[in-house]
Amino acid sequence: MKVKYGEKVSLIILSLLILFSLVQIIFIIFMSFSNGWVWPDIIPKNLSTEGWKYVLLNSNSLDVIFMSLKIALIVVVINLIVAIPAADAIARYDFKYKKTIEFFLIMPIVIPPIISTMGIHKAFIRMNLTESIWGVILVHIIPTLPYMIRAIKISFENFGFEWEQQCQMLGASKLKTLINVKIYFLLPGIIAGSSLTALISFSQYITTILIGGGQIQTLSTNMIPYINSGEKTIGCVYAIIFAFICLSTLGIMEYYLKRYYDSL
Repeated sequence: MKVKYGEKVSLIILSLLILFSLVQIIFIIFMSFSNGWVWPDIIPKNLSTEGWKYVLLNSNSLDVIFMSLKIALIVVVINLIVAIPAADAIARYDFKYKKTIEFFLIMPIVIPPIISTMGIHKAFIRMNLTESIWGVILVHIIPTLPYMIRAIKISFENFGFEWEQQCQMLGASKLKTLINVKIYFLLPGIIAGSSLTALISFSQYITTILIGGGQIQTLSTNMIPYINSGEKTIGCVYAIIFAFICLSTLGIMEYYLKRYYDSL
């Protein structure tokens, strides 16, 4: 069977993207084990595990990882509590200024974080929320909530409302309908929105620095200063840990989505 021209182009582009990604991954792995890597050496001459020992044996590093996971988990839970009824209302009802409200809901995605965070920072100072974990959590909700609402809204639109009406006709309470029917059909949107929320929360650097004031340390706030300084080896170790957590999150999402669609 002959491969079409368009398929050949797609395969070439895909191969180049994979190659480009592999080169970056290999570079970061080599850098994390290097003890000085200078041009024109193809691979580091002096390999060392000092960077990994510094990160893994440093109790502060484990605290940073757990802090990142803790913040991301709380942000996901709060987003779900807010996003499910909000997405339900947007998908279910037609009301005046609906498009305008939807536009404002995606504004945090469009506006650069540094612009919105500067105003939030002044407000949080007055509210004593700076240099606190709850201040960081609240500022992480702002750029992540639109993704959660959008993902669950799409699930609501695909789900429709006929199943809910049938349950109510058969005498099921709203709580039973939510647990046994709604959540099941909304699961793809919940998983996708939760994964995006966690990934975006992990990557928040400017907002965490400004609101956390250096008191709340996460993976991104620890990783980027090392990368920008002369300690690129330690920065690459943090980058690998960061990538592992993000890829694990995406892998879990794919696994549960596959199980969900296989069960249909």
